[in-house]
Amino acid sequence: MTAIRLAIVGFGKIARDRHIPAIAGTEGIELAAVADPKTSIDGVAHFAALGELLAGKTDIDAVALCTPPQARAALAAAALKAGKHVLLEKPPAATVSELTPLIATARETGRTLFAAWHSRFAPAVEPARAFLAERRIKSVAVEWKEDVRVWHPGQAWIWEPGGFGVFDPGINALSILTRILPRPFFLTKAELSFPANRAAPIAADLVFSDDDDLPIHAAFDFRQIGPQTWDIRVDTDAGRLTLAGGGRRLTHNDRTLVDEEKAEYPALYRRFVELIGEGASDVDLSPLVHVADAFMLGRRRDVEPFIED
Repeated sequence: MTAIRLAIVGFGKIARDRHIPAIAGTEGIELAAVADPKTSIDGVAHFAALGELLAGKTDIDAVALCTPPQARAALAAAALKAGKHVLLEKPPAATVSELTPLIATARETGRTLFAAWHSRFAPAVEPARAFLAERRIKSVAVEWKEDVRVWHPGQAWIWEPGGFGVFDPGINALSILTRILPRPFFLTKAELSFPANRAAPIAADLVFSDDDDLPIHAAFDFRQIGPQTWDIRVDTDAGRLTLAGGGRRLTHNDRTLVDEEKAEYPALYRRFVELIGEGASDVDLSPLVHVADAFMLGRRRDVEPFIED
C-alpha cells in the first residue's frame, strides 16, 4: 500500500510536539508538506498557506488542520473540494453549524473527514468505558485545571471569539466524558468567568444531568498554578473510578488498572489511516455541542483582567 502523503496546515507547538512524532511512527502515512506563513521543517516542502499548496504541484493526499479553530472550516472546505482527506484538530471548528456542510462535502467528494478528539485515544479511556457500561453510576466530577501561560504562551487567538478560552482544554474532558458515559447527558447550569480584557472565558463551572437525573459537575480553569489537574471521578455502585492525568491513569478504588504514558496521537493517526482505507468519515459533534450549550445557557461573571507576563 502506498503511504498517504500528508500536509500539516498550521505549524505551531501542537503540530511540532505531537503530530510530527506521531506521523513518523505511523505506518501508511508520511509527512510531505507544511503550510504555514512563518515556520517550516528541513527536508519537507513548504508553502505559506493552504491555497498555495493546493495550487502547486506537490502530490498531497490529505491535510491535518492545526490552525486556530476560527479558520478551520474554510480551510477544510477548500481541501475537501480539492480532493484531499481532512483531519481536524480539536476543536474541529469555531461553531457547530459550519461542520454540517463539511460533512456533506466529504460525502459528495468521497473523502474522509475526521474530527480528531485526541483525548479519546488516551490509554485509560476505553477501559473506563467498558467498566462503566456494567455499573450503576451515581455521580461524576470533572476537574480540568491548567496554566494558560504554560500551555498557550503568547497565543492571543485563544482569547478571541471562536478561540474557546478555557474550553480549548476543557473540550478534551468533554470528549472523554461523551465517550465513557453510557447515556447521553445535557447541560442544566453554567457560570463562565470572563477576564475584563478578554472575549473568551478563563474559567467555567458546569452542571450536567441525564434523563435519569445523574449529577455531573465539571470545573474548568486556566489559572492553575503548580501541579496541573486533568481528572474525572465517577462514583458507582462498585466504588470510585478515577481517570487521572488526562486519561493516562485509571484507578478503581485503591487499585491501579492503567498507568501508561499518553500515546494519543499515534493512535489518532492510525485511526485516520483506517478511515481513509475504509472510505469513511468520523465527525462526532457532541463535545462541541456541550461547549455551545455552555455559551448559550451560561451566566457571565466578570473577573480580573488577564495579563500575560
